[in-house]
Parts: sequence; structure tokens; C-alpha cells
Amino acid sequence: MMKYSVVVVDDHTLLSQAIEGMVNTFDKFKVLYTCKNGKEVEEKFSASPKNIPDLVLVDVNMPVMNGIETTEWIVENYPQVHVMALSVEDADGTILKMLKAGAVGYLLKDTKKEILEKALLEMMDNGFYHTKNVTTLLLDSVSGKKERNNLAFKENEITFMKLACSELTYKEIADKMFLSPKTIDGYRDSLFTKLNVRNRVGLVMYAIKNKIYTP
Repeated sequence: MMKYSVVVVDDHTLLSQAIEGMVNTFDKFKVLYTCKNGKEVEEKFSASPKNIPDLVLVDVNMPVMNGIETTEWIVENYPQVHVMALSVEDADGTILKMLKAGAVGYLLKDTKKEILEKALLEMMDNGFYHTKNVTTLLLDSVSGKKERNNLAFKENEITFMKLACSELTYKEIADKMFLSPKTIDGYRDSLFTKLNVRNRVGLVMYAIKNKIYTP
């Protein structure tokens, strides 16, 4: 049976080997090789087409070339390769940066083996995966959800969404739009309800997926 190829990128050798061993027990996946940072990924990918995997599991914090830079490079040069962040961090800011860089999944390193396998399968089948372990990544997917693609937005709502994809605080967004913080809070809450998302990361995910904001 043909297996999907995976590359593991993590500067902690023991952890990298543990992830490799785990992935190799999955029926449909096999690790091609491991790298310690993004620079090694560049070198491997550039050396031979045979080194290009279907999927990359990348740590966020690495020396030489971190996960965000690595993800940006992969997405720019090999857009067909799916990138999943595998990190100990669950801070909104870190998740935001990885999503904006082009990662289509984000898992914590303490994720159970069966969840990791499910995530890899769904990434290959659907192009993305979001788990309940990182609730900030959830875009509501239960049945009966609103059709968000056909929603109409006011000009200020679109401007707000684009600015929300930056690292500006809500107060700084208010200043930039020459509006009061209370008005900005109103836009935020209204969009959360309209899009059925829980937080700013969900809003950013929507904006990126629907090309309102392009990283």
C-alpha cells in the first residue's frame, strides 16, 4: 500500500525520533527523514525531488530558521506540501503567526497518538485539520452551520478583519480606523456572532481562508 511521506522538523533529537517512530506505526504514513531546523529543510528539498514529502510536521521554536520562517519558505516554494505545526505553545499569538505563515494545522506535542494519526489523515483528505485541543483554531464545523462564504460585510467590517490579521491590539486598530475602542469592540462581537467563531484567531482563519486577507 502506498504511504504518504512525512518530514519531521524539530531541533530536539529525542523528541524528533519519538515522533518519527510514532508516525511510522501509522498505516498510511512513513517518515522520509528528520531535520533540526528550516535551513536543513531547504537543503534537503533543494537537493532532490525525491526529498519532497506530502506533509511536514514542524516545531515552532528552532534555532537557525524557526517554524514560522520554515513554513513561509515551504508554502512559497512548495505549495503542494501540507504543513502542520507541532508545538508546546498554545498562545494565540504563536498560533496566529503560524497560520498566517501558511500552516494548515496546529497540534500540541502532548496530543494522543490516535489524534495525530486522525489529524494527518484529515490534512491529506481535506487540506487542513483543527483539533479541540487548540480551541482557538476552531471554525464551527457542526451541522447546520451558517454559510459563511456568502455573507455580506460592511466596508468597515472588512477593514477591521484585515487589521485583525495583523499584530495590532484592538486599541491600536481603533486608532488606525479613527474609531472609538467601543465601536471596534462592537465590530468584533458582531463578526464573532456572524461568522460563528469564538475569538480573534477564528476571525483570522476565516479571513485567510476566504481571501479577505492574504498573508
